[in-house]
Amino acid sequence: MLLDDLETEPKKPRKPGLFARMRGNFLAGLVVIAPIGLTMWFIWSIVGWIDSWVLPFVPYHYRPEQYVGINLRGVGVAFFLLFTMVVGWMGKGFLGRSFLRWGESLVDRMPVVRSIYNGLKQIAETVFSQRETSFEKACLVEYPRRGIWAIAFISTSAKGEIDASISVENEIMSIFLPTTPNPTSGFLLFVPKSDVIELDMTVEDAAKLVISAGLVYPNKDDPTSPAKALAAQ
Repeated sequence: MLLDDLETEPKKPRKPGLFARMRGNFLAGLVVIAPIGLTMWFIWSIVGWIDSWVLPFVPYHYRPEQYVGINLRGVGVAFFLLFTMVVGWMGKGFLGRSFLRWGESLVDRMPVVRSIYNGLKQIAETVFSQRETSFEKACLVEYPRRGIWAIAFISTSAKGEIDASISVENEIMSIFLPTTPNPTSGFLLFVPKSDVIELDMTVEDAAKLVISAGLVYPNKDDPTSPAKALAAQ
C-alpha cells in the first residue's frame, strides 16, 4: 500500500541550478542592455560619420577643438544643422526660389544627372515634406495568392488613368505592401476595396509588426484586441 502511494505521489520540480539561474539573469540583462547599447552606438556612429564629412569644410579657427584641446564629437552635426536651416531660409525667399529654378533648369538639360536629381528630389520631398502625406490605415490583403494574407498600408484611392483603366465595380485602393524586415521597400498594389480588410491597429503598430517579422504585436497583454490598447492611451 505504501509502495503504491509512493508511485502515485507527484514528483517535485527540480530547482534550476546555479548555471541555469546565471544564464537566465544574463539573458534578461541582455534584453535590457542590447536595445540601449545598439541605439547609442548607432547615434554615435551617425554623428561621427556626419562630422567626418562636414568638418573638412569648416575653417580650422572655427573649430572648438583648438580652444578646448579635445576633438568634440557632434560639432560637425551642429554646423550641418545650422547650414541646412540657413539654406532653407534662403530657399523660401524670392531670390532663393529664383536661383533654385535656374539651377533646376540647368539640370534638366543633363540627360543622366536629370534622372538622378529628379528621383532623389521626389524621395526627399516625400520623406521630409511637412504636408500631411502619410498612410491612412493598416490593412490585410491576400498576397501573393489567395489564402495567404499580408500586412499592407492604405495610401489613398486610385485616381485618374489608373482608376479608369481598371474595370471593377468597387472602389480601387492604392496599397503599399512592405517587405520584412525592411519596410522601406515593397510593392505598390491597386486592390478593390472589397478585398481589403482594414485593421484597428495604428500604422506605427503595423510597421513594428512588419519590422519584427511578427514578433512584436500591439497591445502585448492582449494581442487579440489592439483597439483596447488605443482606447486606454
